[in-house]
Amino acid sequence: MKTIAIAAALAVAAVSAPAFAQDHANHAPAAAAGKLSVESTPIGEIIKNEKAKEALEKAIPQIPQFYDQIATMTLTQIAPMSQGAIDDAKLKEIQAEFDKL
Repeated sequence: MKTIAIAAALAVAAVSAPAFAQDHANHAPAAAAGKLSVESTPIGEIIKNEKAKEALEKAIPQIPQFYDQIATMTLTQIAPMSQGAIDDAKLKEIQAEFDKL
């Protein structure tokens, strides 16, 4: 039920996002230890870094309300449940911001 609520809320909040591509082969492998990754860093760890949390909330303003439900998941894992709100382009955008930190 929580999954449906998350998906519905993210879908409603999405202004215009292309369908989520299922192929993740083009993503770069997880960064070196200590680096944040949309593929391997749990959201609960991302939000412990204030700058990363700011970047995440800038990219996905509606996400804070779900932190308690998705803290153990990665952004890549929640993307398919977002009904297009978090697509490959959004993941790449967020990863680029993490890489700057």
